Amino acid sequence: MNPTRRRIIAASAGVLATPALFTSTLAQGAFPSKPIRIVVPYPAGGQTDGIARSFGDYLSRKLGQSVVVENKGGAGGTIGVTEVKRAPPDGHTILCTISSSLIQNRVTVKDLPYDPEKDFTYLTMTTSIGGPVVAAEKTGATNLKQFVEYAKKVDKLNWGAYGPGSTPHVLIETMVKQYGFKVEVVQYRGEAAMFADLSAQVLDGASGSPAGASPVIASGKGRIIAVVGDRLPAYPDVPTMTEQGAVGGSYETRAFAAFAVPSATPKEIAKKLSDTLIEAGTDEKVKELLAKYLIVGPLSFEATNARFKRDTEVMMQVLKEIGLKPE
Repeated sequence: MNPTRRRIIAASAGVLATPALFTSTLAQGAFPSKPIRIVVPYPAGGQTDGIARSFGDYLSRKLGQSVVVENKGGAGGTIGVTEVKRAPPDGHTILCTISSSLIQNRVTVKDLPYDPEKDFTYLTMTTSIGGPVVAAEKTGATNLKQFVEYAKKVDKLNWGAYGPGSTPHVLIETMVKQYGFKVEVVQYRGEAAMFADLSAQVLDGASGSPAGASPVIASGKGRIIAVVGDRLPAYPDVPTMTEQGAVGGSYETRAFAAFAVPSATPKEIAKKLSDTLIEAGTDEKVKELLAKYLIVGPLSFEATNARFKRDTEVMMQVLKEIGLKPE
């Protein structure tokens, strides 16, 4: 081929390639190009839902696109998490979920349709200071010792949880192993319904978030007998499970709510979302929510992934010890 002709063809190819590269750059730079949805694998009204809506409002104001929170409850969070896994990895679908759907489900759900380690990129998370353990008024218990005594007197303790392997489920199974009473674990789609039944004295006890438990505690229909994690500022005189003699690694873990996107999401988009969600922690509206729920965070990208790794190791060991299996 003539050298001059070769140069012309090469130059023409470069010109033809440029628009494609330019379009790709524009597409990335235009993110977000449509409304963003945050999928919460639990019903509306709970703490995770509140976190998603508060942070979502900030995302909308900062990124200039509407943000819609969709509650996809059921199957211990599996339905919602799976939906995000299968969503286009373009940053327009975000997961906001808790530890049980990402850690405990690995043990309690047979043929889990997602891999928490490989299928998601974790952007940030919030963590609780501690979680209240609440006994129904009918038990007469005001501390852990009295609650255990009550549990041993009844034929079977009725205990609330929000999914197999969820934090309250692991807590009661750990207690059963140490103290030797019988329990019937009643599973709910979320903690709002669970605490409503505790208030109605359908349940003997339950545990969850400070915000979720506060109405039933304030009404006197439920009494906080212990705390998982650190002592709560609202109940400074209530000792932790560990301080009252309970033994188990799960008593030292803290509930978290993590934001994530499908792992194939471009790094630039994931970083933009992560930075914006972390920046939301400086917003007055978000800070009010964090204070209301007694939440720490949002954590940095690095701290989030380190915390996820550590909690996974601790909780998987606890699940093994108490012998939880797929239902």
